[in-house]
Amino acid sequence: MQDILINWAPQETRVALVEHGAVQELHVERTLERGLVGNVYLGKVSRVLPGMQSAFIDIGLERTAFLHVADIVAPFAPGSRAAFQPAAGNGNGGERDSRNAPAVPIEKQVFEGQSLLVQVIKDPIGTKGARLSTQISIAGRMLVFLPQDNHIGVSQKIPVEQREALRTRLLALAEAAAQGEGGTAPAGAHGGFILRTNGEDASDAELADDIAYLRKTWSRIRELSTRLPAVSLLHQDLSLLQRVLRDLTTEETTSIRIDSREQYEALRKFGLEFMPQAVGKLQHYAGERPIFDLYNIDEEIARALGRRVDLKSGGYLVIDQTEALTTVDVNTGGYVGARNFDDTVFKTNLEAAQAIARQLRLRNLGGIIIVDFIDMARDEHREQVLAAFRKELARDRVKTTAGGFSQLGLVEMTRKRTRESLAHMLCEPCEACGGQGIVKTARSVAYDVLREILREARQFTPREIRIVSSPQVIELFLDEESQHLAGLSDFIGKRISLQAEPAMGQGQYDIVLM
Repeated sequence: MQDILINWAPQETRVALVEHGAVQELHVERTLERGLVGNVYLGKVSRVLPGMQSAFIDIGLERTAFLHVADIVAPFAPGSRAAFQPAAGNGNGGERDSRNAPAVPIEKQVFEGQSLLVQVIKDPIGTKGARLSTQISIAGRMLVFLPQDNHIGVSQKIPVEQREALRTRLLALAEAAAQGEGGTAPAGAHGGFILRTNGEDASDAELADDIAYLRKTWSRIRELSTRLPAVSLLHQDLSLLQRVLRDLTTEETTSIRIDSREQYEALRKFGLEFMPQAVGKLQHYAGERPIFDLYNIDEEIARALGRRVDLKSGGYLVIDQTEALTTVDVNTGGYVGARNFDDTVFKTNLEAAQAIARQLRLRNLGGIIIVDFIDMARDEHREQVLAAFRKELARDRVKTTAGGFSQLGLVEMTRKRTRESLAHMLCEPCEACGGQGIVKTARSVAYDVLREILREARQFTPREIRIVSSPQVIELFLDEESQHLAGLSDFIGKRISLQAEPAMGQGQYDIVLM
């Protein structure tokens, strides 16, 4: 059973999904840093790179966005203002392949200065710009609308034996809606649909309402694309508050509590129109305690930003996030409760499998992830740990894939990354260490200073040299390194003075020639 807690403030919305008293997911949206995934733009091609088979598109952001040829679903007519050509569906039951067959070189599809209808599929992350696709998809309550695709699909999470019947129902409803338009819609406007998991038990009326809403949204996007200039936002995805009802609420959700009366009323109004089945779970929280204090969620957030995660057994995880990948190291720590070492390792790894899957969701870690479980001697233990790990990963809303144990005993996996991780959203690199997590010792900095003074003295002839550095380094020069400093002063024939600067980090210093 799940509870969803929403902490709202004008500057930030925070959502926590709690199961059995433990936080499983955290979602944060800041008013000034709202995510872009799902937004539709009329962009302008700023540069085409045939060698990379990609193009940079200006959509009005600080950095140009990136469009790869694999994300172009149909050839564009040269000189067209925006492209609306339909792409054939591949009939794969809900998953679609956006690659051209055969592939057409990007330089024959787009050109510099061209206006292009595009959708953000990945937010800007780090130094990388947003990732784009020309395959537009609009998510509704139970359906995903593919306006440029005639494919009717069903989520692969729905049992196979039910998919064909659902597909037949959806096809009939889509055709009825298209006929209701009087056959006047241009080619490609009827579009295709994918039935989402939460639409499995929907009535025909509910599906028809969703179809009408999505078509209306697409018509508005088309109309704006002909009226607005290039580099314009045409459609913005739902806010985090609204996505709580659309994406996070399931049959297992028992309550959705929000601590703002105003936002409760707004969310209730939105839910009554689009997600009426979720409105009954919506509650206004008026307690005196901050809503996140009910489950110590702020403490959980603080732990989710640390490297070390303690396990109940006494073992622990060490999680390191780099630009290329994330590593998770499992350690036994002080756990010695099993009868022998093999059982100790096995029990620790089993607990770690569950904890790692939860941490990936909690921290929103994506990309390549390497897990170093403790080495296990018995094959059956390895198989059980891997099965438990995959079972926990299957609960994730985000697509994950996990391989087996490598020759080095590592498990390699991937988790789809569409937004910044929790650490990247809430933190920034330390100015003192540059994000490395370590700084030079005061003695190492002192020796760097001595070498720098010798270098400067050979090039210039100042009257005096002043060292400006952190109090730790200056203290070292006044005490343990005073003899070396005096020796250098005698050698270069110049007076050396000291100045402590508390604002400086331990690794920082200045050599002032006077």
